[in-house]
Amino acid sequence: SSRGVRAGQCVALMTERSARAVVAMLAVLKTGAAYLPIDPSHPDARIGFMLTDAAPAAVVITAGLQQRLAGHDLPIIDIDDPAVDAQSGTGLTAPAPDDIAYLIYTSGTTGTPKGVAITHRNLLHVAESTPSELPAEQVWTQCHSYGFDFSVWEIWAALLGGGRLVVVPEEVTSSPEDFHALLVREQVNVLTQTPSAVAALSPEGLESVAVLLGGEACSAEVVDQWAPGRVVINAYGPTEATIYASMSAPLTPGTGAAPIGAPVSTAAVFVLDEQLRPVPAGVVGELYVAGRGVGMGYVGRTGLTATRFIACPFGDPGTTMYRTGDVVFWRPDGQLQYLGRADEQVKIRGYRIELGEIHAELAALAGVDQAAVI
Repeated sequence: SSRGVRAGQCVALMTERSARAVVAMLAVLKTGAAYLPIDPSHPDARIGFMLTDAAPAAVVITAGLQQRLAGHDLPIIDIDDPAVDAQSGTGLTAPAPDDIAYLIYTSGTTGTPKGVAITHRNLLHVAESTPSELPAEQVWTQCHSYGFDFSVWEIWAALLGGGRLVVVPEEVTSSPEDFHALLVREQVNVLTQTPSAVAALSPEGLESVAVLLGGEACSAEVVDQWAPGRVVINAYGPTEATIYASMSAPLTPGTGAAPIGAPVSTAAVFVLDEQLRPVPAGVVGELYVAGRGVGMGYVGRTGLTATRFIACPFGDPGTTMYRTGDVVFWRPDGQLQYLGRADEQVKIRGYRIELGEIHAELAALAGVDQAAVI
């Protein structure tokens, strides 16, 4: 706050995964500002776009990454600056529920990434919808990129729920063997993973670990590999709905690909036709999400926000629902089955990629007259 950071602003955070980074997020939130996580592995052009688009008031950064900010005149706060310890511990005014807590950028169909704004009220839905099947004394890992909202789930579910958070170094996350050893050593009992990542991990020795999957379709093979003898839940939700909106019942082996479940206590979901009318069970429609987790929209993109965050005809006046673009149907057991997309978005290891963004980049190259991306 001594740097003038206050409510209504945002602070970029570009660091490797560490406990200090989590402390920095808490510090930003205590000023009333939002944090903008930037993955250092992203290309300079993408980082530059986010800094220009979000216009942060400052950047908290690891010393070795400062050259990545060349050309951006922004106040820089070194996360390891010893002067931080000399700052006063004056209490700050708590942020309001509708203040923005964080921004996360996702791929855009037109080639322009879009910043999703999530408020403190939205974020609290994570603490209020923790699955009852999880252990009472929870130990979570923090093993995902801060630019991927799985990290938000890991950090805030653990801290708001009074659990312990084990921050996993980059070199460990890239080695299934080392990661497995850390899970055993730290007695981790809640693990969030994408199905493609957990498939590379051995379930042996992890019998007491509850596994929360999400980010992409979950195959029957992953269910059969992990469901025997432990709680495995498949969660679903876009970044715009604050990490997840639905969760499956605990999965059982031999039942095929995992459903994406039923709405959590803080969300409502609707399967609608093109006229926004609910479709019967077994009929395919597009999934819309309402409830506490639905975010504010896209930063500086009022037109785009209006097409995706629309008035909900099923709730109280003023209720908003998010059009996900996901195609689903209700199963007889009251859970949703995911079928695919209504557009050309794909998932790669849980990350959203809009083929339109790749198309726009290819078409802009000198010498390219036409491009197609499939």
